[in-house]
Amino acid sequence: MTIDQAADTREADDPRPAPVVLGPARHRGAYLEMLISAVIGLVAAFVLSVEALTLAADPFADLGCDINAVLSCGTVGQSWQASLLGFPNAYLGLIAEPVVITLAVAGLGGVRFPRWFMIAAQAVYLIGFLFAYWLFFQSFFVIGALCPWCLTITVTTTLVFASLTRINLLDGNFRLSASAYRTVSSWLRAGIDTLIVILVLAVLTAMIVIKYGSVLFGG
Repeated sequence: MTIDQAADTREADDPRPAPVVLGPARHRGAYLEMLISAVIGLVAAFVLSVEALTLAADPFADLGCDINAVLSCGTVGQSWQASLLGFPNAYLGLIAEPVVITLAVAGLGGVRFPRWFMIAAQAVYLIGFLFAYWLFFQSFFVIGALCPWCLTITVTTTLVFASLTRINLLDGNFRLSASAYRTVSSWLRAGIDTLIVILVLAVLTAMIVIKYGSVLFGG
């Protein structure tokens, strides 16, 4: 019986069937992307944490990524947005990224996590994803400066969120109907999710270039 036939059989009994999937091996690329992105994100979070301690000791310290008036970790790091919860936001990355790394390594090893765990991971990472973009727009529109390490985390968070969403969609964890699952899975196999990520990152890049290009490139 094919996957589509199995899904059709389930649809007759359950209006929201769980699609039949092939197992973790199909997600090797997604888990590998999550692993690489999380490692890069962890490095960025560590650097930001060290810089936060440096700024706490000396608010006028000259940080390595204080390149010009636009690319300035110090300007962003001294804003209230950089410590929204009362401590440097980078500490959250030190907690979250090792979890993603563990999940990715286990996934690459063939571990199939239960649905409740993957849905919980998706929900928690959605919060992190929204938080990363809130910080980007705060830096872009309110603070008026960009932190290179923060931008790195914005990119890696986007990539991890996209890969985690892809895994949950293909594994049927969102309990889509059989017809919706077939449609979504065909889009994913065609690389629509990759195209969306590229477009999102291209828009962010264009925003930065249009607003700050003259400063960044000395025009």
